[in-house]
Amino acid sequence: MTDLSQLEHVTRELLIAYDVAAPPTPIEQILQNPLNGMWDDIDITQISTSFIQVGSNYSPRMSMARVLARHISQSDWGHQRGVDETLPETRLLAFARMLVMPAYLIMELDANARNAELLSTYFEVPYDDARIRLEELASYTG
Repeated sequence: MTDLSQLEHVTRELLIAYDVAAPPTPIEQILQNPLNGMWDDIDITQISTSFIQVGSNYSPRMSMARVLARHISQSDWGHQRGVDETLPETRLLAFARMLVMPAYLIMELDANARNAELLSTYFEVPYDDARIRLEELASYTG
């Protein structure tokens, strides 16, 4: 099973390849315009509207992040980096949160800015996802 530190590493490698130096992560661009050798591009207009959650302003971004996480886990690019295609749902959701809120960008923030409310705004994610992401980081970064 792919561990969280491996997924953090894959996230960092992916976002550095796309020159993501600040939020928000361009999830749709990454899905639609993979770099050479990553995966086949995706027509996001073909994704079922029932899949896209719209509970808050940023819920659709998290839905797209879940699509990206699943796509990476099923791609040769992901497999070459140790991402297991059979990621359990909880690990896949954690990976999606990493993709939109990468640890290296969170850690660049002033400690006072590392709270769910500010992360939600800064990374353009739902508040609950920002809160969970901070809890996940705290569980393995001390």
